[in-house]
Amino acid sequence: MTIRADDLTPTIAPPDPNPKKPRITLPPLACDSHFHVFGPHNKFPYAANRPFTPTDAPKEDLFRLHNFLGFQRGVFVQSTCHGGDHAALVDLLAAGEGRYRGVALLEPKMRQEEVDRLDDAGVRGVRLHFYFPHLGAPRPREEMLKMIELVEPHGWHIAIHCGGNGIVELYEFIRSIDAPVVIDHIARVDVGEGRNGKAFSTLRRLLDTGNVWVKLSGTDRITKQPYPYADAVPFARDLAAHAPERVVWGTDWPHPNHKAIPNDGELVDLIAEIAPDEKTRRLMLVDNPTKLFGF
Repeated sequence: MTIRADDLTPTIAPPDPNPKKPRITLPPLACDSHFHVFGPHNKFPYAANRPFTPTDAPKEDLFRLHNFLGFQRGVFVQSTCHGGDHAALVDLLAAGEGRYRGVALLEPKMRQEEVDRLDDAGVRGVRLHFYFPHLGAPRPREEMLKMIELVEPHGWHIAIHCGGNGIVELYEFIRSIDAPVVIDHIARVDVGEGRNGKAFSTLRRLLDTGNVWVKLSGTDRITKQPYPYADAVPFARDLAAHAPERVVWGTDWPHPNHKAIPNDGELVDLIAEIAPDEKTRRLMLVDNPTKLFGF
């Protein structure tokens, strides 16, 4: 799909405007480890070559949602609709006064001074896309290696966004990365393959290396069923039990490119299913994000 730069008609659905109040109470300093902010476009224009046009989802809406759900910290993941312009991200980090961190989308030719500026603002990772078509084709591997080299002096993590059997194909590449690696959205595995399938088994093997973390966001994306996603939650629960010290959780608000927009309050309540015991829940929501994102 080709989007005219001046056409601001949304091509994806907005978030649910009426989140339910969660039944569970989150621990102090709980972190939403994966969300996006869009615009507002009149202040932070969308990229001319963006793969989608969202409804504005500004930081003020995000802050209200976090206050309502019980999150005191969060991690803003730069979106492809803003491309390499990190102005909205830096603006939110400044407004968050130390309660938020960021994950950037870099260009291989970016100057080190710009990476330094993002680090000063609170960015702690760079995201590499292997999930398409709606996010565009992956960059050439040599460009990705250049971006990893750019962030190495700051100790940023490398976020990997893939799907299907992508985690299997990327196994050796991920193992070659010295920096901490974070796999987004349970690697968007195919739940139809089951927890003994090749992709999910590969994800567990990567967790066993001690250098790889996984975001237990995305049960709503990998499910083939309506809420409460009974086919997908066991995958997240399996990982939380398998490596409780290397899992984090996120809403993925405002849920871009989603076929069935979830209710964020209902997503929070699934935390009790993913991490039934208080110790694991605190690791996933507080201790692990503190260590991984440098709070």
